[in-house]
Amino acid sequence: MFSIYILTYNEELDIAACIESAMLSDDIIVVDSCSSDRTVEIAKGYPIRVFQHPFESHGRQRTWMLESITPKHEWVYILEADERITPELFAECEKAIQNPDYTGYYVAERVMFMNRWIRHSTQYPRYQLRLLRHGQVWFTDYGHTEREVCSGATSFLKETYPHYTCSKGLSRWIEKHNRYSTDEAAETLYQLQQGSVNWRDLFFGKSEVERRRALKDLSLRLPARPLLRFFYMYFLLGGCLDGRAGIAWCTLQAFYEYLILLKVWEMKHLPVPRIDATVPLTDQSTQQLQHVASESTQADVA
Repeated sequence: MFSIYILTYNEELDIAACIESAMLSDDIIVVDSCSSDRTVEIAKGYPIRVFQHPFESHGRQRTWMLESITPKHEWVYILEADERITPELFAECEKAIQNPDYTGYYVAERVMFMNRWIRHSTQYPRYQLRLLRHGQVWFTDYGHTEREVCSGATSFLKETYPHYTCSKGLSRWIEKHNRYSTDEAAETLYQLQQGSVNWRDLFFGKSEVERRRALKDLSLRLPARPLLRFFYMYFLLGGCLDGRAGIAWCTLQAFYEYLILLKVWEMKHLPVPRIDATVPLTDQSTQQLQHVASESTQADVA
């Protein structure tokens, strides 16, 4: 058996179905980022543990959760409220945790949008580290999301999980990605100034995760990124095969890329008020990144 953490923020529409999908476990822990809706009230109606902690970032929230809330079992699964754990995935997790050679397992998501699985344009299979041995995996921030730090070897599961990425409506998706784009713009600016492309991982990466991350670092340096992303997703990946939902999904992702580029331009060119008048503005980019960090609002953990 393994424990299941569920991360939430204003998830009253999704939390009940998410918890019920996880009830195969005897230890479910909801970690809420101080929701203003009925998320906590609904969660407390189930025989589970519920905690609240103010959101700082995706990586820090996961690290606080793992450090501060002791699970009942050695192994844990991290679930978000707009995701579900299927009986087939649960059974495979049960088998996987019997293997002493690994500290974590990656699981592929099935993006559900407009009542259908967007299989092609979402780079399926796209893996996330979800099943992990408690105390041997931690998380750091990367853009609007997080990256895992593992103390041992990892592997991949065959079963997948559904991710209802727009289950709370298109307005919520746009609002959420407007916030995400601020963090992504700061990370993009940093990568362009300090980072580099790992060409070895891009062509010879041992896993989909390594190749995808190297491809993202390369994409940050390409011109006309929004148009290139649409072309790549819709034609090269086969988004055209996903029907009406596919073209809508690819258009939204191209819009998201354009929003990131606009915010990168803002960070480079718009004047930034001084927080400390005694500190000279000798490094404008650093000051802008500090300003972005200070103005960041609580992000949606879903």
